[in-house]
Amino acid sequence: MLTKEYKAFLRSMKQVIPPERITTDPLYTLAYGTDASFYRMVPKIVITVEEEMEVVRILREAGARNVPVTFRAAGTSLSGQAVTDSILVRLGATWQGCAIFDNAGKVRLQPGVIGSWANSRLAQFGKKIGPDPASIDTAQIGGIVANNASGMCCGVSENSYKTIADIRAVFYDGTVLDTEDDASRSRFKEEHPEMLKGICDMRDAVKANPPLADRIRLKFKIKNTTGYSLNALVDFEDPFEIIKHLLVGSEGTLGFISSVTYHTVVEHPHKASALLLFPDIETACRATVVLKQQPVAAVELMDRAALRSVEDKEGMPEAIKGLAEGVTALLVETRAETRETLAAQVSAVTASLADLTQVVPTVFTPDPEEFTRLWAIRKGLFPAVGAVRETGTTVIIEDVAFPMDTLASATLELQALFEKYRYDEAIIFGHALEGNLHFVFTQAFEEQSEIDRYRDFMDEVATMVVRTYDGSLKAEHGTGRNMAPYVEMEWGKEAYGLMREIKNLFDPEGILNPGVILNGDPQAHIKNLKPMPAADEIVDKCIECGFCEPVCPSRNLTFTPRHRITAWREAKRLENDKGARKWKRAYHYPALETCAADGLCAQRCPVGINTGSFTKKQRAETTGKIGNRTASLLADHYGGTTRTVRAGLKGAHMVHKLAGDGIMEAVAMHAHRLSLNTLPMWNRALPDAARKMRKLNGKSLNPLKVVYFPSCISRSFGAALQMEDKRPLGDVTLSVLEKAGYDVIIPEGISTLCCGLPFASKGYTRQADKKAAELEKALMAASRDGEYPILADTSPCLYHMKETLSESLTLYEPVAFILEFLKKRLIFNRSDDRIAIHATCTTLKLGLEGKLKELAELCADRVVVPENINCCGFAGDRGFSVPELNEAALDGLKDQVAGCREGFSTSRTCEIGLSLHGGINYSSILYLVDRCTERIVQTREM
Repeated sequence: MLTKEYKAFLRSMKQVIPPERITTDPLYTLAYGTDASFYRMVPKIVITVEEEMEVVRILREAGARNVPVTFRAAGTSLSGQAVTDSILVRLGATWQGCAIFDNAGKVRLQPGVIGSWANSRLAQFGKKIGPDPASIDTAQIGGIVANNASGMCCGVSENSYKTIADIRAVFYDGTVLDTEDDASRSRFKEEHPEMLKGICDMRDAVKANPPLADRIRLKFKIKNTTGYSLNALVDFEDPFEIIKHLLVGSEGTLGFISSVTYHTVVEHPHKASALLLFPDIETACRATVVLKQQPVAAVELMDRAALRSVEDKEGMPEAIKGLAEGVTALLVETRAETRETLAAQVSAVTASLADLTQVVPTVFTPDPEEFTRLWAIRKGLFPAVGAVRETGTTVIIEDVAFPMDTLASATLELQALFEKYRYDEAIIFGHALEGNLHFVFTQAFEEQSEIDRYRDFMDEVATMVVRTYDGSLKAEHGTGRNMAPYVEMEWGKEAYGLMREIKNLFDPEGILNPGVILNGDPQAHIKNLKPMPAADEIVDKCIECGFCEPVCPSRNLTFTPRHRITAWREAKRLENDKGARKWKRAYHYPALETCAADGLCAQRCPVGINTGSFTKKQRAETTGKIGNRTASLLADHYGGTTRTVRAGLKGAHMVHKLAGDGIMEAVAMHAHRLSLNTLPMWNRALPDAARKMRKLNGKSLNPLKVVYFPSCISRSFGAALQMEDKRPLGDVTLSVLEKAGYDVIIPEGISTLCCGLPFASKGYTRQADKKAAELEKALMAASRDGEYPILADTSPCLYHMKETLSESLTLYEPVAFILEFLKKRLIFNRSDDRIAIHATCTTLKLGLEGKLKELAELCADRVVVPENINCCGFAGDRGFSVPELNEAALDGLKDQVAGCREGFSTSRTCEIGLSLHGGINYSSILYLVDRCTERIVQTREM
């Protein structure tokens, strides 16, 4: 229930922000309010903002009503700094501005840009941003700056604090300051003289207090994100420089960061890595001291427990298996501008370690495939613990830092604390060059005894880090709520008092993310703990990190995989509650209806969860008797089903030609709405019906044979009205195969065959299995029990076939088949056209996106691969029933493919959605190959 202050705030916000971007719905506030930490607070109101002025208005109104506001970027933070029980302001999809200037020496980024996306833009200039957190493929710039995130290579010299050039921020009263703009600085001087004076007074007081100034400098010689960036007060004279650097690492407690300008750093093109194994932690730490003086970019320490957690995983090097107790690894990387320099650096690093005992000799590899395998050890550590934890527990990752000369003894003492508090599965790894250790363990919070164990453990860890070693309690994960009770312990009363002054100066009303960084409650870190009830075996290992979200096609429409799992966990927790039925009804649309079930989330998930599989399972549980009977009827009479589809397409195509786009779309939209969104939605890219394919049996003496399985979609869908080439895909495929000299075999009974995917995606597993079994039998016969390769003309069908059919069948989709078998049998005539390509979700899961580009570049000089467009969201036929999913997934595509003649992909339904929202015609890559190739005169087997 909202208080009168919140109700008044809500009313005012609905006057300036579209109501669809404001929610108080319990399902959405819970889902959107969840982050990667082990804390749970449910916001009263969630607002999605799309521009800076909306933030200004929110803060002005929040200040007037005295209601707190918390900002959220990607929600990958681990310390509870992005959760609230008040107002949550989350970034919408529009905060994607990126400007590169000063000869790529600087980059200006809006807060919604994902870190790795920024680096992909900078790569052409041999540059990158300094911070390199492990979450860089998900974390957004706003969070990276607000947490002063660092990572494996940036250390304390290339983090946000050290590489920030300028910042644009909104303060508690709605005032905007852009430090890059002289006029903005001038206005700020007039409007906030008291803030500037307060900053200058603090600066002068610190500099007049040499012991305090020296203490601050010492604390930031190692990684430190505990409390505020007090080093700004000793590093700078200009109050605006102090402001911008205080905002770095302020975790949303001092203002909203609406853009940041970084000084870029060099991204060296040549790299080499080595896995060094030492008999004990002391030797490994001595090696780190030596390596600190060498040209190395990263040194990652992994204790024996960490190595043990991944040694049996597929693809792990044999060297880490069966090691003696105490063995400690250092994963080392060196980088250079040239191969010659790299070789010299490798020699120097190897020589420097000659006097230290190693379990195996030092061997560096410059081979990307080999060193990627080595780095897979390090990247697999966190998920290794998450994957084996008991249901109901959460994974906690803490990070601390020690002076380098104490790293070995501190590590041993930390291991002793694990043993004392029975954290038997705990592992240690970290950025050894900076004395930065991460430790990961699992923790249950259901019983008070477990909460007490965690509290006592953290008390001892804090005492050890601060009192014994004078280290940092938070090296790079931010203070949040997790370490707020310990900030004064680490910094002392005088420095802590400075932090309170800073907070009061920037946020005198106390409305910006209260309880974060500074918190007077000594028990704050053990309150508001996130429940992790058993939900389903498919998703129980989810750690709610959010790594899945950037590739989810519904991320800007409804829910992401993290949201779906969070909401379902709550549904299970409420199972016996009277509100459970209402919760599940509300859950249906955002979680089930708008899930593309493409499985790309599994590729990004640290513990391999396929939320698409979970969605299909839930759909199967809700199909009902009528739905199952209908599905069985369609499956048993599949020839009639496809004939009906063709008849419907033919009729719609004729009406479309007569009525035109506008009338057809208006009528279709009206009918779709009248049917309560159950009637499939027609769109202007919908094709005509396909012609019947000619029969082929492959009985000639030609030894080059291929079994061609035309999918039911390509057998049903012909060309769209706007396409120049009106041939159906089946005819085009036959043209390419026969041009290359192949004898083509079409399986018997093709009109009734289906891979089963249309049924499986809707949850009709029994019918899907039946169709898959029928197809396997037909393909076995056609291929002579797997003797001939089998080509499926659409990649989603091929992927499903690989998952369900016998491994004795050799299955290909178009791209892999053409490059492996046809490339050498055809002459490619490259045109000077500018074309676009789209790798479907199944192309991505098959690892063929690079091959698709390779094939396209054989045919055209200019190939455009749109950035950050993953699954198109058409999801089989879901684009007809939930067209808003397809629209949301392809937001921004049209701008990226502007100027392209046409586009190509490997899925007919995906191509419909791409054509509709890309503004150009998309068709199968086979059309392009057929157009640009000709037969080699001699087509005998080569």
